[in-house]
Amino acid sequence: VQLQAYGGGLVQAGASLRLSCAVSGRTFSPYRMGWFRQAPGKERDFIAGIRWSGGTTYYADSVKGRFTISRDNAKNTVYLQMNSLKRDDTAVYYCAAGDSTAGWRSPSWRSAYHYWGQGTQVTVSS
Repeated sequence: VQLQAYGGGLVQAGASLRLSCAVSGRTFSPYRMGWFRQAPGKERDFIAGIRWSGGTTYYADSVKGRFTISRDNAKNTVYLQMNSLKRDDTAVYYCAAGDSTAGWRSPSWRSAYHYWGQGTQVTVSS
C-alpha cells in the first residue's frame, strides 16, 4: 500500500491550498484516513481525519473552521482544503491510512494509522 501526497507549496498568509493523497497498491479499503503535520523541531501532530465509510470527520482545534478534509472513494483519494493559511501552518504535511484493526483507536493517534505518505511541504509567508 502506497500513499502519495501532493499539492504543497509556498503561499502568502491568508491564501488557500488543497492537498491530495492517493492510495495505491494492493486492494486496500481504508477504515480511516488522516492528515498530520510536522514543523521543524516539533512533533508530528494530528490535524484532520475522516472515516472512509460514512465520512465522519475530526479536526484539531488549531485548524477547525479553516481546514476541510474530504474523500473520493472511487479514486481512493483524500483531500485537505486549507483556507486562511497562517505562518504557523508552515510544516511538512503527511497523509496516513488505517485499517479496521485500529478502529478502536482515536483518529488523532498516530498509532491509528498503518500507512504513511512521504510528506509535502507547505510554507506560508507573511
